Amino acid sequence: MTASAVPALPLRKPAAPPPPEDTVMGKAYDGKIVRRLYGYLHPYRLRVLAALGFMLLAMTASVAGPFLIKLALDEGVGHGNRAALAQAVLLYLLSAAVFWVGTYSRIRIMSTTGQGFIFDLRRELFDHLQALSMSFYNRYAVGRLVSRVVNDVSVIREMVVWALVAVARSFVDLAGITLAMLLLNWRLALYSFAVLPFMVLATEVFRRRARDSYRAVRSAVSWVNAVLSENIVGVRVVQSFSREDYNLQVFNAHVNGNHLRHTNHAALITSVFFPSVDFIGTLALALVIWLGGLAVMGSLSLGPTALSAGTLVAFALYIDRLFDPIRDLSQRYNTFQATMASSERIFELLDTPADVVDTPAALVLPQIAGRISFDDVSFGYGAGSPPVLANIQLQVSAGQTVALVGETGAGKSTLVKLVQRFHDVSSGAVCVDGVDVRSITQRSLRRQMGVVLQDPFLFSGSVRENIVYGKPLADNSEVEDVARAVGAHDFISALPNGYDTKVGEGGAILSGGQRQLVSFARALLADPRILILDEATASVDTQTERLIQAALERLLAGRTALVIAHRLSTITRADNIVVMDQGRIVESGTHAQLLALHGHYHDLYAMAFATPPEPV
Repeated sequence: MTASAVPALPLRKPAAPPPPEDTVMGKAYDGKIVRRLYGYLHPYRLRVLAALGFMLLAMTASVAGPFLIKLALDEGVGHGNRAALAQAVLLYLLSAAVFWVGTYSRIRIMSTTGQGFIFDLRRELFDHLQALSMSFYNRYAVGRLVSRVVNDVSVIREMVVWALVAVARSFVDLAGITLAMLLLNWRLALYSFAVLPFMVLATEVFRRRARDSYRAVRSAVSWVNAVLSENIVGVRVVQSFSREDYNLQVFNAHVNGNHLRHTNHAALITSVFFPSVDFIGTLALALVIWLGGLAVMGSLSLGPTALSAGTLVAFALYIDRLFDPIRDLSQRYNTFQATMASSERIFELLDTPADVVDTPAALVLPQIAGRISFDDVSFGYGAGSPPVLANIQLQVSAGQTVALVGETGAGKSTLVKLVQRFHDVSSGAVCVDGVDVRSITQRSLRRQMGVVLQDPFLFSGSVRENIVYGKPLADNSEVEDVARAVGAHDFISALPNGYDTKVGEGGAILSGGQRQLVSFARALLADPRILILDEATASVDTQTERLIQAALERLLAGRTALVIAHRLSTITRADNIVVMDQGRIVESGTHAQLLALHGHYHDLYAMAFATPPEPV
């Protein structure tokens, strides 16, 4: 199958319209964005002023160069005055040294300033991303968020480090060269400026075309990052279904191909504009040499006195340099456009509010007993979406183990997320020890909870670092005690470096069951009053499951536990089993009581073991 034959489908079709980051501003300049960027630069304003001072010094020395060459030619060579020639040459060398010092100092200062600027911005982005609610991450691809923090911030760094002072330098250089030309011979200067309308026209055309083109490139880059990230994370699924060739074809035809088309279009615009600037500059230089040459030969009058050869050379040098700042400003316009688009995307992310926030009067939750109550709780994931939970009434006593069972989509995981306050209820209240979770800080609530998920996530550090994640100051004996309690100590000790073995990204060197045991140890070391097990034994084998069950009987003593399980054999000893169906509680009771009802639980249990259970 050729790339052209691939169906016009992305690797992952968004479930909703394109995220707001695909939108672009309809104008080249946004004062609000510029003011916000200045807010990050404000702490470094003295450094920027110093950099501007060194820039002015360097540009003054640079503009003086052609004039000093004029003096060398007219006063030295023209009059056979070796002293005047030597003096002009020494001053020229001095101006070059001043230019070097000023340029070095400017670059050095702005480089460190830009690094500090980006450090502050990335720190704020990282902090904000950690504060955003789970519903946000359900809507946004990880790759696109990474693109904002890495690529878009780097674009802004380019503007701060290089373009900010460079723009001022170009304007100063342009003004200095123009003034020097007018002072040398204002008539010849006006003739040379005759080509400027063509330059303005070319720049305006370029500006209009480049604006949308470069924004499209930034959007295309973010999609490349998103799809690439998704396929790397899901590489096991890709290889399991032999989708490598098809995914490559779709990636090339659409995601990568889209990026190629936009970058080629941007390159085309640039390739037309900059040679045009050079050609217009050549026209100006040719005009100056022609008219100035005639004036030097006495065939044309450009003032009360004859034009000297030194003045003509100085003019030629100034004309050659006149279009450098114009060309540079045009290039910086690209950077400015990219900065506006990247800043818009970054500030859009920073302005995204968290769905779940602490109220100003939120209290710190003291040590809890672990009593949980759901008081007529209903919940939906958004306005207009169907309710996921409806009128839930449930009381969980402190130290009680409650199992939540039901078919997929019944609302079990959503229920425990409300306890952790990853979402706020639509109506009703979730209370811990009689206190509405919305009236306390999220941090103080979650610090007293431990969570073990079906698909355990380990960070790419050592086994020890993963276990102490919830209690960083735990000593070695505490770590080993909880590992023994969950049956993980033996396999950890057998690893090449024991507890200091690096587990790799996502715990790659460990089996699924081993990762689950480490996550159990991590949760239990934090000594939570409420323990949430979300399909926690689904990824372990029968032998490992028996180890965990034996450990849980000891470790759950005195703790409140909410256990979600599809393996009904793992929750037969729960104090209370709650059966859910389509967001409602339809049955509750002990294992024996529910079997005796011959209702939903009886049917689930019968399907799980393929034979009807014995009467109780």
